Amino acid sequence: MKNEISIFTFALFLAGTLLISCQSSSEKVKSAQENVQDAKMEVIDAQQELNKALQDSIQQFKTETDLIISANEKTIAAFKLKIEKGNEATKANYEKAVAELEQTNSELKMKLGEYNEEGADKWQEFKSEFKSDMDKLGKALADFTEDNVK
Repeated sequence: MKNEISIFTFALFLAGTLLISCQSSSEKVKSAQENVQDAKMEVIDAQQELNKALQDSIQQFKTETDLIISANEKTIAAFKLKIEKGNEATKANYEKAVAELEQTNSELKMKLGEYNEEGADKWQEFKSEFKSDMDKLGKALADFTEDNVK
């Protein structure tokens, strides 16, 4: 009899444990919905962080490039002063070359100012192209200094 009571008690305990630990299908659905909602919130947070990082990258690039463009403007102004003091024979050629450099610098400044955020891929493409244009202008300024105005 003790053995039967022990078996019955164990079976009752096991059944109670199973009933308590099992979730109903509605509870499982609710839990799954909460997990999906949490995942959606994490995706939104990650997207916001990515957008913030992109905006920071754009702002930093614009700040750095504005400094370079300002330095270019000062260099061009110095060229103009040197040309004014130069001889008349080469003055027209130098003025034309400086005007082209100044125009290119102004166009780059305007292009940078007009850039609208269009996503990370477009930003990388714009940034790469812009850096290439800036490098070409920098090389042209350096070449002008070395070859023409001494």
